[in-house]
Amino acid sequence: MQFLNKIKVNTLILILMGMGLLVQPACSFRLTFRGSSVPDNVRTASVQYFENRAPLINPLLSQTFTEGLKDRITSESRLIMRDDLGDVDFSGEITGYDIRPMAIQADAVSAETRLTVTVKVRYANYQDPRTNWESTFSAFQDFPSDRNITSIENELVADIIEQLTENIFNKAFSDW
Repeated sequence: MQFLNKIKVNTLILILMGMGLLVQPACSFRLTFRGSSVPDNVRTASVQYFENRAPLINPLLSQTFTEGLKDRITSESRLIMRDDLGDVDFSGEITGYDIRPMAIQADAVSAETRLTVTVKVRYANYQDPRTNWESTFSAFQDFPSDRNITSIENELVADIIEQLTENIFNKAFSDW
């Protein structure tokens, strides 16, 4: 019986350590539950409007992407969103919105189509400019070619924005 109690205690300790409850914050970084690290001197963030400069335009994409990035930052960090410049700032533009056939079959008909969104992002950390970067991110979703893009476009775009904002957030705040 004492052996089982030790297992329960050890399991509880491992769970608490995994959640970060038993780990002391080290240096000048604070860890969140999702593995991101935001420097202690960074308290605010701002996201500028991402203009859609892609050759093919989805009229709602700029607003949807910009709000999605703001939501990601506020839900996964302790940062406070500001309308003017924050301690860290995200800016950029949507540079690609492409629909291409994939998985061409023997009869030269596409079985799948791919929607890809590409975003150029500039990250400025006004507290530590050495960590500034500019990068391009792409994400895609495949769908059956027999489906009409207009009937599933909003769902595809939501999934793509989820991927893009996760990748951008991780590049900015994960110290892996």
